[in-house]
Amino acid sequence: MENIPGTKITINEKSKRIINLEIKEEILDKLIFPFHKFDIRALEYKPFTRFTLAKSLDELFASKLSKFIRSILTDRNTGCLLIVPEVINKKFNDIFLVKLATGLAHLIGVPNFDHMSSKYYARFFVKHEDQSDSYLRKAYTNMDLHTDGTYVRQKTDWLLMTKLEEKNAEGGESVFLHLDDWEHCKELFNEPIGRQTFVWSSPKSKNIEYKVEHPIFSKDSKGRPQISYIDQFPEPQSMEQGNFLQKLSDSLEESTSKVITPLPVGSTVFANNYFWLHGRKPFKKNKNLSRELLRIRGSFFIN
Repeated sequence: MENIPGTKITINEKSKRIINLEIKEEILDKLIFPFHKFDIRALEYKPFTRFTLAKSLDELFASKLSKFIRSILTDRNTGCLLIVPEVINKKFNDIFLVKLATGLAHLIGVPNFDHMSSKYYARFFVKHEDQSDSYLRKAYTNMDLHTDGTYVRQKTDWLLMTKLEEKNAEGGESVFLHLDDWEHCKELFNEPIGRQTFVWSSPKSKNIEYKVEHPIFSKDSKGRPQISYIDQFPEPQSMEQGNFLQKLSDSLEESTSKVITPLPVGSTVFANNYFWLHGRKPFKKNKNLSRELLRIRGSFFIN
């Protein structure tokens, strides 16, 4: 496996398809100065500064990090990275983590505009009480396996999620499933209805006024299954579509191939959005529960 200075690269103990990349403290310390050059507002208002940040990040890793991330995310046998700082302390706070996530994302592609936050990224809390209209913030409800970008016109090749904070949390483990490990993939992929056009919408909190149309399943350049699916947003137009969606949902949630794992504060999951699904287990009730996440999703550079 690639030798990148300042990192430790291993295979995840829960899945051989997930690659762990630990960033050593000495490298994190060296990032403080180039990260300090741009405040968050500059990154939000001037898109080119994000690429400057990414270049500084890549240079500290001998220009090997960008190539490595892309190689893992585009490899069907893997497609998922778990990036973990060796230490998290006051030096490496939430602002530092937002900048780190920004740099990582811009090493391999261009983020989508996130309508929920009106930025290239979104930060959101999961707490004890919630009045939202989406499962995203429902702490005590299982977030079923899904992919991102199902309801937007933007191309969504990959997803990055960083855990910025977590307090008084029990449960809430992350759940992942690779299409090639899913027992019912071939069966459902081969059902013609899965390649019918489905209508997809979103709740008001997403700030999307339009609907999109696309099938659940498609093929990659080698004819392998790809999926674009989330349980909350399809609008079935027939009994056949409705029943297929129920069958799909049940078979995903009942899969014995799901990877269920807690993620430490400061960790970043970087995954291919076409053959990896993700979700979250419910938390145990606690009125002081607080988890803050950062999300960036986007497309690969064309070249």
